[in-house]
Amino acid sequence: MKSHVYLASLGWIALPLLILQGMLPTVMAAAKPPAGSLKARVHDSGFELAHDTYNGMLAASDGRIYYVLCTESLDVGARMYVYDPARDTIRLLGDLTEACGEKGRKAIPQGKSHVNFVESKGKLYFATHVGYYSIVDGMEKIGIPPAGYQPYPGGHFLAYDMARSTFEDLGTAPKGEGILSMNMDARRGRLYGLTWPSGYFIRRDLATGELKNFGTFSAEGENGRGPTYRTLCRSLAVNPDDGSVYFSTGEGAILRYRYDTDAVEIIQGEDLKKDYFGWYDPTSPGHMGYNWRQTFWYAPEKAIYAVHGNSGYLFSYQPMANRVDVFERITSEPSRRSGMFDQFSYGYLGFTLGPDGRTIHYLTGGPVYHEGKRVKGKDSTAMGESKGIENLHLVTYDIRRRQSIDQGPIFYENGERPAYVNSIAVGKDGTVYTLARVNRNGKTVTDLISIRGSFRRHH
Repeated sequence: MKSHVYLASLGWIALPLLILQGMLPTVMAAAKPPAGSLKARVHDSGFELAHDTYNGMLAASDGRIYYVLCTESLDVGARMYVYDPARDTIRLLGDLTEACGEKGRKAIPQGKSHVNFVESKGKLYFATHVGYYSIVDGMEKIGIPPAGYQPYPGGHFLAYDMARSTFEDLGTAPKGEGILSMNMDARRGRLYGLTWPSGYFIRRDLATGELKNFGTFSAEGENGRGPTYRTLCRSLAVNPDDGSVYFSTGEGAILRYRYDTDAVEIIQGEDLKKDYFGWYDPTSPGHMGYNWRQTFWYAPEKAIYAVHGNSGYLFSYQPMANRVDVFERITSEPSRRSGMFDQFSYGYLGFTLGPDGRTIHYLTGGPVYHEGKRVKGKDSTAMGESKGIENLHLVTYDIRRRQSIDQGPIFYENGERPAYVNSIAVGKDGTVYTLARVNRNGKTVTDLISIRGSFRRHH
């Protein structure tokens, strides 16, 4: 069971014994946020079953913020919403199970979208994932349907027409798997994905409707055990110039899908197995190994910018030069000083390029201290989860100046901290949006929050 955790502030009156034992409570007593912290506003989408969302956001060209709230329910699917900053209103756009044509099917629902939206020609393209799990040997597996229910039918590629407010089903992943990672080559009209738990690399051609499965490239993926287990890549990077698609493996290999040959190849002569990132056993669950965690294509340098999840190192990969350049650890200042990894076992997905086209925005954690000592959580976990109390910070990085700034810790107005933050969108006015756990009416749910403040500028 993943712990729902909030920390009031760095200055506690007392630390509950349960925390010292690694058994984390749902909510801790709130206190006034410290001076210099960033304040997060909580928005109410009205979805009481909302659970942790990974990615699932976009600041679209119409100025609105589109997002998905996920669910672990056996009967209710994930829901898609839009927030209009100009009107300060939220609108429900639809249920993803219904959008996939599976309403009333009595099957395990489309409980998640684990990917970011890609906008193209007035439509938002994305994919669905399973949200109802069974825990087997301490690891999440696709939910075993109880009596009267059908198995999970597989994740779907979807398109949402922003003008018509309609969904279009674009095909289902093979073998009843969810779609874990997705990106789009908008120029050539192709969707690409990695499925979970096995890791099939798939593509869907919008013009012909063909959905092709290229097989697996990470042993048996997260469906494996022991020597066949590999944590799967969470981010696909598209080179819009030649249509190549890049992804990584737990061993640190960089793989490339070539549009010209319609095949996947392993890049020779370069990889992600860097000493700075740490040492990992790729057959062991509970970490991302040498995979990159999140990426984006940076056109001015014709390079992929990425963050390594566990270590928090920022780096780039230039396909033409076939070279990885490691820049710096862009974690929070408290995390840098501690020299330790952050509490989220896989690292953080909230990593994106801002609207100015040069500033990276990264929502990342940091250690928490009590009476001068670092508060420790679990030593290890077999799942992607927080191992302890998270100290969420916003870090910005100016690519041209090669300069990072920790903008400070983030608190709700009542003194609680956001937790399980693995998504990000930056509005045209610089407001940062994400999806985080909040305490509402005595219950922990996930909802939209916004962070607006006088962020320090890069000079």
